[in-house]
Amino acid sequence: QVELVESGGGSVQAGGSLRLSCHVSGRDITMLAVGWFRQAPGKEREFVAALDRFAISPTYAEAVKGRFDISRDIDKNTVYLQMNSLKPEDTATYYCAADLRWVTTSSSDHWGQGTQVSVST
Repeated sequence: QVELVESGGGSVQAGGSLRLSCHVSGRDITMLAVGWFRQAPGKEREFVAALDRFAISPTYAEAVKGRFDISRDIDKNTVYLQMNSLKPEDTATYYCAADLRWVTTSSSDHWGQGTQVSVST
């Protein structure tokens, strides 16, 4: 059973940084695509960033390119999302997702419970 546990959310002022963590248990992350999604109040869940199982070429949403960085620590079986230059529009619940093939909002097999990120002006 694959389980995902997010941590690292919080409140920060615009321009600040946060690092989210997604600890994966039940399967090595080298066998999984792992990604981050977010959902703001009243909006649909959207893709943020993801790594395929080989972690060669990260994929980012246009809205976060150049500000967010996704990475992983194989020894800790954890995927990170470093978020810099945060904006109020980044405020959302952030979810980690994993799948044997690729992660999308509609087809990811495994999801975490989410961690809240709030960015104030």
